[in-house]
Amino acid sequence: QVQLVESGGGSVQAGGSLRLSCAASGYAYNRGCAGWFRQAPGEERALVSTITSYGIARYADSVKGRFTISQDNAKNTLYLQMNSLKPEDTAMYYCVAAPGAYCYISASGYTYWGQGTQVTVSS
Repeated sequence: QVQLVESGGGSVQAGGSLRLSCAASGYAYNRGCAGWFRQAPGEERALVSTITSYGIARYADSVKGRFTISQDNAKNTLYLQMNSLKPEDTAMYYCVAAPGAYCYISASGYTYWGQGTQVTVSS
């Protein structure tokens, strides 16, 4: 059984930083694509960042230059370092994973989802 468990969310002031982690069990991140989505109240889930098994990262325009995705295959853990946080980054953040080399833009492309971790940024 595959489980993705996020941690590291919380409340910070604008300009602050948080590091999200997502530990996987029953699945190895190096099998395919992994990433992060977020969903703010009243909005659809939106792609934040993805990383392929080869380490190629992609970011939404809204987070480029502020967020960094990485993965530690030895620990089977995915990370999202978030710097210079803004109030508009407030959302529930979900880690995702899918076997295969392709990283989908759509949420429907991801087989496995974590339960989510809340990030709240105050101005």
